[in-house]
Amino acid sequence: MRSSYEYVILLDCHVAQLQSLMALAKKHRKKVLLHVDLIKGLRNDEHAAEFLCQQIKPAGLISTRTQVVQLAKKRSLTAIQRVFLLDTHALETSYRLLESFRPDYIEVLPGIVPHIIREVRERTGIPILAGGLIRTREEVNAALDAGAVAVTTSSRDVWEMGTP
Repeated sequence: MRSSYEYVILLDCHVAQLQSLMALAKKHRKKVLLHVDLIKGLRNDEHAAEFLCQQIKPAGLISTRTQVVQLAKKRSLTAIQRVFLLDTHALETSYRLLESFRPDYIEVLPGIVPHIIREVRERTGIPILAGGLIRTREEVNAALDAGAVAVTTSSRDVWEMGTP
């Protein structure tokens, strides 16, 4: 909360903590993106997303589930589709999904494959967040140089590096 970053991503928390975490973020003038799939005590479905939109009121939702991301977009929240690019099949499946639905952002995991970040950005035209396994300033810079608009990481060392 003491960082200069405007956005924070909440994941791996419990539904009972959300109200107090949102209040803390608001106190520190942070915009919160909630990773729906990783909130304990909630299913990662449209009903959970509706609850979050109506009761918790984050700036946006992140999910691997298209229905959740579509609902976020419908409710005028930032809609982030998280995609795991494990192999060529997963990449092609993601392209088909993204042709039918245009989230505000795509979070590409792992974010340490710059040429794939570049390809996804060029092919979809959707802004990319690079996430997963990013642990150094060099990896942050490589993702940004490849066309990512931002990097998501749970590495506190990277947070404390500041903006590259």
